[in-house]
Amino acid sequence: MMAKTYCPYFDPEYENLSARINPPRVSIDNTSCSDCTLIKVDSMNKPGILLEVVQILTDLDLVVRKAYISSDGGWFMDVFHVTDQQGNKITDYKTIEYIDKVLGPKGHLTDRIKMWTGKRVGIHSIGEHTAIELIGKDRPGLLSEISAVLAGLQINVVAAEVWTHNMRIACVLYVNDESTSHVVDDPNKLSDMEDQLRNILRGCDTGDNDRDNKVARTSFSMGFTHIDRRLHQMFFADKDYETCSPDPDSDCPPSSKPIVTIDHCEEKGYSMVNIRCKDRPKLLFDVVCTLTDMQYVVFHAAVSSDGPDALQEYYIRHRDGCTLDAEGEKERVVKCLEAAVQRRVSEVRSENFVGDNETIYQLMRFHISILNHGLTLFSRLEDMILHPSWTF
Repeated sequence: MMAKTYCPYFDPEYENLSARINPPRVSIDNTSCSDCTLIKVDSMNKPGILLEVVQILTDLDLVVRKAYISSDGGWFMDVFHVTDQQGNKITDYKTIEYIDKVLGPKGHLTDRIKMWTGKRVGIHSIGEHTAIELIGKDRPGLLSEISAVLAGLQINVVAAEVWTHNMRIACVLYVNDESTSHVVDDPNKLSDMEDQLRNILRGCDTGDNDRDNKVARTSFSMGFTHIDRRLHQMFFADKDYETCSPDPDSDCPPSSKPIVTIDHCEEKGYSMVNIRCKDRPKLLFDVVCTLTDMQYVVFHAAVSSDGPDALQEYYIRHRDGCTLDAEGEKERVVKCLEAAVQRRVSEVRSENFVGDNETIYQLMRFHISILNHGLTLFSRLEDMILHPSWTF
């Protein structure tokens, strides 16, 4: 007879006990500052909470003009000075209500996933669609060939996001089956699509140096990761930050390169990271996302915009409690943060192309190369959608 064994019982609600005793509080203040809305967030501290809050503000297209962050100990206290894209205070009732709902006492991570699915990568990220991840060497005409393969397999491109950096391309495509307008679930079609896309990407890797010899990859995303964070993760895994030589096709002058320094704050036992670069939307998210995925914890931070420039100061430690002491690790963090700041320059996003692969194909043919031309091409992309009869 087998002996009985006993295991300790853990109440599944215990994990949320602290949050129930000390629920998060959010304050949205339009009176204290003449030109910004102040969003104050107080809650129990937990891993990843800073990225979670910044991600929500970023997804609402809010511009963070200043931020003061403190999460040393068991409590998380942040103040964000934000405006809309036009530089105005946040007065839209629905936006205020949403911020209060997701960051306040009733906000839970699962609810945020359900309410903000369009920003996530996964099999059901945008309705019933399949997410395809591609990464490889960039070259003129690459997106045109990818679109032609999908059109030949009778697969619709519903939405896409494409970044390039250091002659590498990372892309997330949302697709569905043209015949059903649902997830592509035919294993033969999935296999054909993966093989053909991989062959196209491999065809780009013909160089002799280390950068050109990086492996091209095609995969189907099964997780529920924020799409911008996933693109950062794809580039980080691809080690795009290791390429130091300037891109010959880049429109960015050397003077626009971010300045990143790391010093040791001996008094408090932190590593102090300073970033000075040209200000732009989503900059705070890109930096916090990179530090988080590199397993660094932000204990204090101050962020501000000084005219066209952004100044960011972070006091960090590794998750194991160690500071950045080794020169090799310092250099790696500096390169990763420089890459995180520069990647989004070439961002191209497209949506709502269901049933119109011909427009996609024409767009991709026009879109000869997106190397650091994302902002210009985005306006042309809108022209293509609004005026399909135009010839570019």
